[in-house]
Amino acid sequence: MSPCTSGLDRLLDEERHLVRGGSVGLICNPTAVDRRLHHAADLLHAAPDVRLARLFGPEHGVRGDAQDMIAVEPGDRDPVTGLPVVSLYGSDEASLAPPPGSLEGLDALVFDIQDVGARYYTYVYTLAACMEAASRAGIRVVVCDRPNPIGGEAVEGPLLRPHLRSFVGRFPVPVRHGCTAGELALLWRHQLGLDLDLEVVRVQGWRRGAWHDETGLSWVMPSPNMPTLDTASVYPGMCLVEGTRLSEGRGTTRPFELSGAPWIDPSRLAADLERRMGAAGAAGVRFRPVVFRPTFHKHAGQGCGGVQVHVTDRRRFEPFLTGIAFLQACRTQDPERFAWRTEPYEFVSDRLAIDLLLGDERLREMIEADTPLADVRASWAADLREWREVRAPHLLYPGGDCDGR
Repeated sequence: MSPCTSGLDRLLDEERHLVRGGSVGLICNPTAVDRRLHHAADLLHAAPDVRLARLFGPEHGVRGDAQDMIAVEPGDRDPVTGLPVVSLYGSDEASLAPPPGSLEGLDALVFDIQDVGARYYTYVYTLAACMEAASRAGIRVVVCDRPNPIGGEAVEGPLLRPHLRSFVGRFPVPVRHGCTAGELALLWRHQLGLDLDLEVVRVQGWRRGAWHDETGLSWVMPSPNMPTLDTASVYPGMCLVEGTRLSEGRGTTRPFELSGAPWIDPSRLAADLERRMGAAGAAGVRFRPVVFRPTFHKHAGQGCGGVQVHVTDRRRFEPFLTGIAFLQACRTQDPERFAWRTEPYEFVSDRLAIDLLLGDERLREMIEADTPLADVRASWAADLREWREVRAPHLLYPGGDCDGR
């Protein structure tokens, strides 16, 4: 496959008229780089025909130095360009949208952030909030698109139920949605009924079946605990561990691939997972028993028994089903010590974090009832049929859907 050209490179080389001469705000993080790994903020700030006025920092910040659920302080200046930085992730829910006056004087907002293809990843909701604000202010939004790193064909999981909306799921999309940020922006504009001048600068050369390591583009960590494409491949399922007292491997070099707890028997867990997945006809994954010691976050400094998730065939691998199997197996091993997270999660305190992540509390009930995985998978089949119809008018790239697993 020929190397792809990112939306940022195409904006700079071919679509510069979208930002030329106007005052521009840039929503970005460390993934906003061109083919030479130069950052969009530095490039636009140096461009003589573009007036880059301010930067907007999502969760983890413009330069990606903040950990998960850590407020990005307002009023800072970017250390490289000296430009003011507007925080889009503060200490309360109101901080997730551009504050009053922050769009004043701008002609366009440019968004360039790598998504990872899972409903929980918050950057696309930052985009939606900025689109709403831009619509009210009458300014253009330009999305520099990037490939879905885990492919744009496979989709998995239930549609989000409206009463479980949060910053880890605002719209009725499945957990693995199979879209790019640009495609979701087109869908958000339609679903929100926005009167918005929206331009998506497409990736050149990307087909839906291609994963990130097949694009010729460099992998830049989109967040501190998303170090590799391997992490992104398991994240649509193993992020569910955030909704429990188990460690999702934060504080290790393999977050989300490693998960467990001090009370877990790793060999027993690996064997149980192999049995469960085999009974469901699931393929493309193996489980290796491990002991790991997180340096921070849950169970910091303690030895945790668990597994490492090894993806052996990523085109057959079902990450969300794998995450559910993991929770079932851990709960079955010791129901007394297994527990759901009850602290506030992404500014929500009146609903369980696991319900916000699953998007449908009936799935939590299936985990608690140890429902066979084949039946769990069947529970979202109708949702995926609906999703394919909903997203179809907004898809920008060639390639057909697979069988939906």
